[in-house]
Amino acid sequence: MRSKRLVSIALQSIRKNKMRTLLTMLGIIIGVGAVIVMVAIGQGAKTHIQRQIDSLGTNLIVITPGAATQGGVSMGAGTFARITIDDYEALRDQSFLLSATSPVIMAGAQVVGGQGNWRTTVNGVSLDYVTIRDWPVSSGAFFDVDDVRGMRRVAVLGATVAEALFPDEEPVGRQVRLRDVPFDVVGVLAEKGQTAEGRDQDDVILAPYTTVQTRLAGRQFLSQIIASTGSRQDIAAAQEEIEGVLRETHDLASYDADDFTVRNQTDLADAAQGTAEVMTLLLAAIASISLLVGGIGIMNIMLVSVTERTHEIGIRMAVGARGGDVMRQFLVESIVMSVLGGALGLGLGFASAELVARITGWSTAIATVMPVIAIGFSGAVGIFFGFYPARRAAGLDPIQALRHE
Repeated sequence: MRSKRLVSIALQSIRKNKMRTLLTMLGIIIGVGAVIVMVAIGQGAKTHIQRQIDSLGTNLIVITPGAATQGGVSMGAGTFARITIDDYEALRDQSFLLSATSPVIMAGAQVVGGQGNWRTTVNGVSLDYVTIRDWPVSSGAFFDVDDVRGMRRVAVLGATVAEALFPDEEPVGRQVRLRDVPFDVVGVLAEKGQTAEGRDQDDVILAPYTTVQTRLAGRQFLSQIIASTGSRQDIAAAQEEIEGVLRETHDLASYDADDFTVRNQTDLADAAQGTAEVMTLLLAAIASISLLVGGIGIMNIMLVSVTERTHEIGIRMAVGARGGDVMRQFLVESIVMSVLGGALGLGLGFASAELVARITGWSTAIATVMPVIAIGFSGAVGIFFGFYPARRAAGLDPIQALRHE
């Protein structure tokens, strides 16, 4: 019997018992829809995390002070304050793999100006900072090399600070005071948004590191050094190069442990993406239970169908149908029912994912391959759970089947 004819017979059988068929397919519909929604949420989370990590900078490498030890007890990362301007200059001048390098000196300050005051963080940086962080200005300009050399009191405001102090005004050209030191506002940074930890990246003021070091921080040590490479492939080699340069500038012997820490955003991205993938698989596995329930429902209804149509099966065999023909007929009915349920579940999943995104504000993303996987998996469920009823139908004795009422 041709496949087209088998599908036609299967659809006729399904139409005869519309309500029963719909209830049978409900498990498949809910299962496929739930899997689509869960995977969409998981993929959306991965995309959102990657966006936040990318906002930290391009091929970012961060060098921070190491951990000091007192009495055999580690005091924690950042307590060994030995990162200096000399380290920054050594990396800038000696490194072959770093495309940009900037010191970062952090100082908390109450900034006063415009229509009020605001508590924020002032970062003393070099010109390379905006290149590494991929952070352009939205108005005005970034300070230049002469400002750094001359230790000029110029500042670039983050979007949050600019909005807090100058909500209805143009900050560029105005003046703010940081710890009673006047700074001229030369630019406003483009909005960056929050980090993966929820920290507002726009709540910051950037100024020349020479100015912050002498006017605000009052210390020689740096909070960190940030750098970037020309490509992601160079990050691992660049980290080794950084470690070699800093161990030399710190006069560390071969048996001495590093008194600094080198990290890159790739490690952070891999960890975050790995967590998101595990959560996606877990959610999808939980949602897949509905597919199992739906498959069992299809097997039950097909067994009922075999019982109801025993006389029909006997007639088919009496006029020449073989067991394989009967088996294919019932198997196709099971597959068609399952695939139809999968298609309806696919539509439900797309609509539900969109609804979840609108209501919660979460990011959702559905891969283009998901519809193919959903339909294919639905067909597989139909084959797996339809095989036993189809085999049972094919194994009926024609004489006994004809006698069945």
